[in-house]
Amino acid sequence: MSMQALALAFMAATAIGGLAWVFVYPILSGERKSEQRRASFARSEPVSRRAERAQRSRRQQVEDSLKEVEDRTRKAKKVALTTRITQAGLSWSKQQFIIISAVLGASMLLAGLFIGAGLLPSVALGFAAGFGLPRWFLGHMKKRRERKFLEGLPDAVDIIVRGIKAGLPLFDSIKVVAVDAQEPVRSEFGAIVETQAIGMPLGEACSRLYERMPVPEANFFGIVIAIQQKAGGNLSEALGNLSKVLRDRKKMRGKIKAMSMEAKASAGIIGSMPPAIMGIVYITNPGYISLLWTTPSGRLMLAGSAIWMTIGVLVMKKMINFDF
Repeated sequence: MSMQALALAFMAATAIGGLAWVFVYPILSGERKSEQRRASFARSEPVSRRAERAQRSRRQQVEDSLKEVEDRTRKAKKVALTTRITQAGLSWSKQQFIIISAVLGASMLLAGLFIGAGLLPSVALGFAAGFGLPRWFLGHMKKRRERKFLEGLPDAVDIIVRGIKAGLPLFDSIKVVAVDAQEPVRSEFGAIVETQAIGMPLGEACSRLYERMPVPEANFFGIVIAIQQKAGGNLSEALGNLSKVLRDRKKMRGKIKAMSMEAKASAGIIGSMPPAIMGIVYITNPGYISLLWTTPSGRLMLAGSAIWMTIGVLVMKKMINFDF
């Protein structure tokens, strides 16, 4: 028992001494203060590095602001039909769009009745063609135009920055973009020039850009110009940071597209295999596959398969769409 007690006492003394060495000795010896002094000396950066860090933080603020604007855009309410037509870059009027939709719906309804599909399927086909197809076309044209605008916006901002640094007024620099840029950047900046020419302030005219091109980058460009017109400041630096952020977002978008291309190809192959196999079987043995739409149980199985395939395609689309 005495040896066991001595061993326990030795172990307890060793543990207490080790804790005191770790926690108490650095405080009493001043070692911790010296480490803090060395760390503070090591943290001192040259002026150029501090300026680079400050510039990087400003670009980070621009990126955060763009992210907030993009989130607010997603939560925005639906816009009017005439505005959507303008955003798609089409010269149609609201009456022309309604007439085209009605003609498409009536044509598909008559086509369904002509091939003997039945009244209910023909009405559903006409409704989809009259209400879904034209609006899908508007959305497709709008996204296509936005992509082209985002590809040309960084170059347009760089032209404005170089013009300001060369001593040109902001309005003259925007005029250069309205003349030399590619579509749709040229037409959008031309609309800014025309709006300002009729008496509207330049900051408000640039803010109107977001109404015709509803992307966060256009909104932020208008905000930068409006704030500079009201409060002043270094406009070339602000627009330079915006241009760098736009180019970084473009590079990131390209990297995401390249990384997700394999997943998109796999999803396309998986989604197209059932209809392709069904078509091949119908060509080789029509009587075997026709049971799916000639019998009640076959129709039920076909409807269930279509529902599950739709759910699978939507899930795969959700998985390969990356947000950044």
